[in-house]
Amino acid sequence: MFFKIFAKKKDKIPAWRQAEKEAARFLEKAGLKIVMRNYHSRFGEIDIIAEDKDILHFVEVKATSGSYDPLERITGLKMEKIIKTIEYYILKNGIQKEYQIDAVIIANGDIEWVRNIF
Repeated sequence: MFFKIFAKKKDKIPAWRQAEKEAARFLEKAGLKIVMRNYHSRFGEIDIIAEDKDILHFVEVKATSGSYDPLERITGLKMEKIIKTIEYYILKNGIQKEYQIDAVIIANGDIEWVRNIF
């Protein structure tokens, strides 16, 4: 009984991680090359960094099974953190190409790529 209480549960992939994997596969099928996932800096995090031709895409992934619009969860404060993180990434890596901020929305089994959210 003691062992059962403290036994480690089987590893289960968190819903947010599964949503990011699904979003990355979706973007790859759309022709983008995934450069990095879950980029962290002291300013914040970017879920997916991808590129196609001449544009670098910084992608925020939002998923829900509810009836609200997941884009509403990308607040002004969240956008500030995303922008600071992008600026840091570009400066640190000497990037000199155009970029845009996108979102991939996964809601009730549907997936949508919203380009240039800011």
